Amino acid sequence: QWEFVESGGGLVQPGGSLRLSCGPSRFNLDYYTVSWFRQAPGKEREGITCIGDHGYGTNYGANYADSVKGRFIISRNSTKNTVHLQMNSLKPEDTGVYYCAAERGPTTNVCTLTDQGRYTYWGPGTQVAVSS
Repeated sequence: QWEFVESGGGLVQPGGSLRLSCGPSRFNLDYYTVSWFRQAPGKEREGITCIGDHGYGTNYGANYADSVKGRFIISRNSTKNTVHLQMNSLKPEDTGVYYCAAERGPTTNVCTLTDQGRYTYWGPGTQVAVSS
């Protein structure tokens, strides 16, 4: 049984947009660093964005991989206990399975996009295909 699931994936044309969602979860995601990873066909899974916990009173914000910076936006909806990934100006190389992962805080610095092993909770993933 998954602690949370991803949704919102699908097929989109290049230049289009998609909004992925992670959650809701049985635990309060405000106390967790939440990251989005993706795995393209034939490639290793990579971190693309993360957002630090803020339930403990500090907020170190978000971090983005260079490949998505300026196109993707990660955000929280604390009321719904979800984390979202708004993906704009999609490219064929954005195709892959997108995973949400969470690790309980508190953090002491801006979240990083490496060290996937630190994440305790993962969703099953949602497929994104960018093609004309």
